[in-house]
Amino acid sequence: MKIFISGVCGFVGSELALGLRRAGHEVSGCDNFIRPGSRLNQARVGKAGVELWEGDVRFEKDLERAKGIDWVIDAAANPSVLAGVDGKTSSRELLEHNLWGTVNLLEVCKRESAGLILLSTSRVYSIEALCDLPVQEKDGAFVLDESGANFSPAGITESFSTSAPISLYGASKLASEQIALEYGSAFGFPVWVNRCGVMAGAGQFGRADQGIFSFWIHSWAHKEALKYIGFGGTGHQVRDCLHPEDLLHLVLKQFKGERTAGPRDYGTKSDQRLKGGDLKDGDTRRIFNVSGGIASAMSLKQLSDWCAEEFGPREVAADLTPRPFDLPWVVLDSASTEERWNWRPRKSIQMICSEIAQHARENPEWLAISAG
Repeated sequence: MKIFISGVCGFVGSELALGLRRAGHEVSGCDNFIRPGSRLNQARVGKAGVELWEGDVRFEKDLERAKGIDWVIDAAANPSVLAGVDGKTSSRELLEHNLWGTVNLLEVCKRESAGLILLSTSRVYSIEALCDLPVQEKDGAFVLDESGANFSPAGITESFSTSAPISLYGASKLASEQIALEYGSAFGFPVWVNRCGVMAGAGQFGRADQGIFSFWIHSWAHKEALKYIGFGGTGHQVRDCLHPEDLLHLVLKQFKGERTAGPRDYGTKSDQRLKGGDLKDGDTRRIFNVSGGIASAMSLKQLSDWCAEEFGPREVAADLTPRPFDLPWVVLDSASTEERWNWRPRKSIQMICSEIAQHARENPEWLAISAG
C-alpha cells in the first residue's frame, strides 16, 4: 500500500515511516521542520526510501504531491499542552497546525479515496474530571484507589469526560477527532482515531512538555537541573508511556480494516459496504485509547529512582508552584483496543527507559540539539 505521513520527520512520524518501509509499504511524507530535531531525521527517513518533501499541512498546496495513496497518517501537530498560552506559539497558530492542518489532510483523503489514521492524545480528557479522580500516595506515586463507570485503577476509558477545560491543545485535537469522523461518514472513507498516551523512546526530542521520559533521563544522565513542579514538590504525578513500535503494530492492523463506509451508518457492519474488515455486529467504535496502560505507568519520583540506579544518585529540587494544565494521574485503559484489534504493547517501560538511557550515553548533546 501507499502511505502518506504528515510530520514525517518528527519522532513518531519518522519511526512509523521507517517501520512501514520495513513492512514493505510505499511511504511518502512532508514536514515543515519547525520543531528542533526534525532535521536530524531527514537523512535516515530519506535513506529508507521515503519520498520526502518540505511542506506544511496548513497550506493546501503543500499537499498536492500526496497522490495515489491508500492511507494518510496525521502525525503533524504542535504537541505541547502549553501551546497557544506559553508565549512561544500563538493560539491561532496552534489551531492552524492542529485543526486546520487535519482538515487539509481530510481533503486529501476525500480527493484520493484514502483512509485516515489520526494520532490524537490523552489530553482530550477533562482537566476537572481528571483532577477529581480519587488518588492517594503510595510508594512514591499517586495511585487510583477507586473505580467508576469510566475509570478504574487500570486507567480511564474512552467514555471518560471530554468536557472543557481540556487546554487549547486538547481542544484542537478533540475538534480534529470530530471533524475527521464527520468527513469519513460524509464521504465514505475509513477513519481511525488513536488517543495515545505519552510517547517515549530513543531519539525523542527532549522537551519536558512533550517527551517527559526522554527529557528526564537525558537530563539526569548529563547532570542538567531537574525539579519536581507542583503537587507538593514530591514528583508523585504519574503518566503511562508507549513506544512508537507498538503504535506501528496497531496501525498495521488498522490498515486491514474495512475500506469504505456509507453516510449515516459509518462504522457499522454492512456486507455491501465494508470490505476486508472484521467488525463485530453493532461495533461502531472509531476512537481508541492506545497506551502502555498501568503496566507502563510511572511517577517522576519513581523515574528518578530508576535513573539513580542507572546513572547514580543526585538531588532534584522542589518547586511548589503549580504548572498550568498539570495533572496528578493520567493512565489510559486500552482494553477496548486490545479487544477490537487483538493488540497490546510489547515494549515494557523498563525496555523503553533502558533504550533512552543508551541513547543518552551515545548522544550527550541531545537536549541542546533537539529541544531548542
